[in-house]
Amino acid sequence: MAIHPKKLLIMNILDILRRYSDEDHRLSQKDIAEILRNEYNMTAERKAIRRNVMNLMGCGYEIEYSESVRMVPNPKTGEMEESYLWSDFYLVREFTDSELRLLIDSLLFSKHIPYSQCKALVEKLEKLSNRYFRSRVAHIRTMPDTMPKNAQLFYTIEVLDDAISRGRKVSFRYTTYGADKKRRPRTNTDGSIREYVVSPYQMAAANARYYLIACTEPHDNVSHYRLDRIADIQLLDEPMRPAKTVEGLAHGVDLPRHMAEHLYMFAGKSETVTFRMKKYLIDDVIDWFGTDVVFSEDDGEELTARVRVNLQAMRRWAVQYGPHVRVLSPEGLVEEIKQDIRDAAKGYALV
Repeated sequence: MAIHPKKLLIMNILDILRRYSDEDHRLSQKDIAEILRNEYNMTAERKAIRRNVMNLMGCGYEIEYSESVRMVPNPKTGEMEESYLWSDFYLVREFTDSELRLLIDSLLFSKHIPYSQCKALVEKLEKLSNRYFRSRVAHIRTMPDTMPKNAQLFYTIEVLDDAISRGRKVSFRYTTYGADKKRRPRTNTDGSIREYVVSPYQMAAANARYYLIACTEPHDNVSHYRLDRIADIQLLDEPMRPAKTVEGLAHGVDLPRHMAEHLYMFAGKSETVTFRMKKYLIDDVIDWFGTDVVFSEDDGEELTARVRVNLQAMRRWAVQYGPHVRVLSPEGLVEEIKQDIRDAAKGYALV
């Protein structure tokens, strides 16, 4: 049975407030009536508009308005009396434009979401604001389609979310690029496709990528996998390995600490590393390692830093910041970094 058009009035008014109003673009009852007539082919008196706006507010929608008093003649007695006029309506949204802009920028900066899926998500976020906001982000439609494509990405996230919630293992294939820029599953030494079985504990973003923190059978230490490289994932019936039995996860996944220790999401153990650094590098060091880093021995130009970090991650970081940083301990890490520097110099025929 068709719904009588009058029943749609309240929904159309809500749609108008969503599309046309914000703090800088307020609507009068006359404005709403004109939009109803021009775009919805509906007529409504101002009293009906006000009544429906009040009903929306009663349903929990946060609608701001201004109220003024004017003197009008009583239709029966002709005497002047006060009448309250509501105007300047706008819908207060769950997300401000700046919050939506931040979410959209996060998608645009992401390196793991294919262009088509990123564009679709941005369009959904745009609909959470009004027509004025959409006009300010129209340039995103000119993004080049150069991002890696993995149509299974969101399905992978759904399966992992389900597995983590239910405490189950998953299996998947892990892909890598060849020189032809095509993805292929990793293989075993005999050439067969390698099947990974892991206990998933947490998904996390690092370096503009999404990673899975897990334990891979039959090992008992932490592994990290790029979600955009996972293919053909399956939820298994087998319960996941308890996190407390995994090396480095005895007290569960302390995500902020875990991310600070694993800068590039390398697997392996973490140790306390001491290094000497230029003082102007303090902002960068805190950006990478967090506020747990301990500074000491400040001579005005350099200072000593101490932090607990994954050794292989620190090895790469120290080479990256080579002119500004000198690792002091542990000794084994120092020797590895020295060899990395020798190898790099040799590649440029400097030694």
